[in-house]
This record gives sequence, structure tokens and C-alpha cells, in this order.
Amino acid sequence: MSISSSVRKILIASAVFAVAGLAQAQDTIKIGLVAEFSGPFADYGGQMYGGMKAYIKQHGDTVAGKKIEIIQRDTTGPAPEVAKRLAQELVTRDNVDFLVGFGLTPNAMAVAPIATEAKKPMIIMNAATSIITTKSPYIARVSMTLPQVTQPMAIWAAKNGIKNVYTIVADYGPGLDAEAAFTKAFTANGGKMVGSVHTPLQNPDFAPFIQRVKDAKPEAVFLFLPAGAQGIAFMKAFNERGLAEAGIKLIATGDITDDGVLDAMGDPVLGLTTSFHYSAAHDSPENRAFKKAYEEVNGTRLRPNFMAVAGYDGMAAIYEALKKTGGSTDGDKVMAALKGMKLASPRGPISIDPETRDIVQTVYIRKVEKVNGGLYNVEFDKYPDQKDPGK
Repeated sequence: MSISSSVRKILIASAVFAVAGLAQAQDTIKIGLVAEFSGPFADYGGQMYGGMKAYIKQHGDTVAGKKIEIIQRDTTGPAPEVAKRLAQELVTRDNVDFLVGFGLTPNAMAVAPIATEAKKPMIIMNAATSIITTKSPYIARVSMTLPQVTQPMAIWAAKNGIKNVYTIVADYGPGLDAEAAFTKAFTANGGKMVGSVHTPLQNPDFAPFIQRVKDAKPEAVFLFLPAGAQGIAFMKAFNERGLAEAGIKLIATGDITDDGVLDAMGDPVLGLTTSFHYSAAHDSPENRAFKKAYEEVNGTRLRPNFMAVAGYDGMAAIYEALKKTGGSTDGDKVMAALKGMKLASPRGPISIDPETRDIVQTVYIRKVEKVNGGLYNVEFDKYPDQKDPGK
């Protein structure tokens, strides 16, 4: 039985469209960004995406002859089941080649098995619990771990006359990691721990915790809280309860003086000493170029922070890996290209440890100072080539 001329034309047209669609899919690399774009952690996703856009602004939206497409998905906050569902949809429905983002540890942990099963490279752009990279061979981290940025603070404190410390940390993986790392390094250098409290991850009331610290009368408080509004609330309570007047110093990881909210914290944070891997005040050509590109594509509502830099460096790592693979998004080839990779980041030189797939970088000791009318974390000491001591 012969096929009519009109039916034959339809079949040929359908085949042409199918081939064209396949070619378009093969010429596009899809990056699934799973992050917090609403709720109390909304700036996490905004900063990461802002950094990714800044990199594309500088380097174009094609690499190895293929166009880059970013698909955003909002977890709304610490919501592991939501993150898992969104990642599954990105892999099965949207056919993404990379899973990236992950501001919060619970969300990253929930998605790790999906990356393993689908063999999709998963780039962590913030979540900072040490064990995350051990949960899948397809995970690489370009942000930090809490032990990595905490250990230098503990060593610095012990060497600069602080003899006893009380810890306040958020009660989830990164906070517990930070507390353990600080305690280990501080006591190893002759310091003494005199107490600790763990605060709720969401909507904490800091006043009773701070009063408990004041009653214990330590020389200093070591603090870790997730970046953003919590830092503002804590500093308000710290000052209202008169801890500074009582002679109690405050030292912390740089999450507390997040560049994105630092000006909103005001003069009470002047002189606050922190340890961290990025400051908007970092003086380098790479950082100046990054800040310029960030402002051009995102405006001036938020100053770029450490999550923006991780978004930027995450894109740099993806571009460099794709150049090495000739545009192949095969998970094993991409991970092989990422291992040992070295990049000139806005924060300074970074690399990806070939054994742990975690970032190696300089950790800086900084002090909040006024610069040209704004508050900035000004670096005055540094600890180069820091690996994650939590592994």
C-alpha cells in the first residue's frame, strides 16, 4: 500500500524537525540551579545566580561551541524533600547536564544520591558541611567548608592572647562542624573552652543565649550563624545585652559579616574580627573585574558576597572542564577534568583537591573597617593553601 504524497511530506517534515530539535539539544548545555530564591534565605540563590551571570557577562554564553542555558529552581529554604524533587525533575524532565547551587547542607545532602544515579556533575556553591563531597563521586565544591575557614580563626585567637572561649553556633551540620573545628584547634594551641550553645536554624531568639554567655564571663565568644538576617539580629542582641561593655570579645567566621548585609549591620560591628575566604575588599585585578561585571548584570541592590564568588567560580570550573572534554558532558569525563583544576578566583588562587573534590584556598583574617563611607571586611592576615581539615 503506497503512502500518499501529502502524508509523505508530513513524515519528512516531522523527521526534519526531530533532527533539528536533537541538534539544538546537543548544542545546548543545560545547568540546573537548585537554590533558595524565596523565604529567609532568598539572597542565597540571588547571590549565586548573580555570580554565575557575572561570569557569563565576562566570558560569553558559549563554551566549546555549545550554548549555556541556566534553569532555576527554588527550594524556598532548608527543604530536603523539595530539593530532591526539583533535582529529579531537572534530570528526568529538563535533561540538565549539571546540578549546581545548594545554599544549605540539608538540600545538598538530599540531592547527592540523584547526582550519583544519573551521573550528573554536582557543583556545590555554598553548602559547607565537610561530609557533603563524600556523599557522591559526582560532587565537587567551589565554596568552602566550615572547618576550613574556622581552624585559622582558632589558631589566630590562641596566638593573640585569647585564653578562653564560649561558642555559639547554629544547630545544624555547618554549625556543629565549625564548633568541632574551633574547639580542636583552639585547645591544641593552649586555649580553653568554657561553654557552648546551639541556636535554632530558623527564627532564633538570641537574647537568652547571649545572657547565658554574659553570665559565664568568657574572654571571647566564637560565633557561627548562616549568612544574612541572623547576623543583624545577633549583633543587635549582643549590643543590647552589653557584652562588649563587659569586655567580652566577639570572633567569628565571615558568615556573620556577610558583605551583602554588612552595611545594614551598622557601626556596632566595627572592629569585629572574622576568618573567611572572600571579602569584597580583597585587592586584586580579578576581584575588581568581578565586582564590575556583577554590578553590570545585577545592579547595586546587593554587594556581591562569598556565594556570588562561588557562583562565579562554579561557572569558571564548568567552562574549563568543558574545554578539557571538548564539550562532552559525560559525568566521568567532567569529574576527571575538575580534579586538580586550578583557577585565578576573585578571592585569590583556588584549586580542587583531586582526592576529595573539595576546594583548596587561602583563608584570611579580617577586621570590619570603614572604607569610603561603607563597612568592609579588611584583610590583615592570611593562611594560604587551606584544605578541609574535616576530612
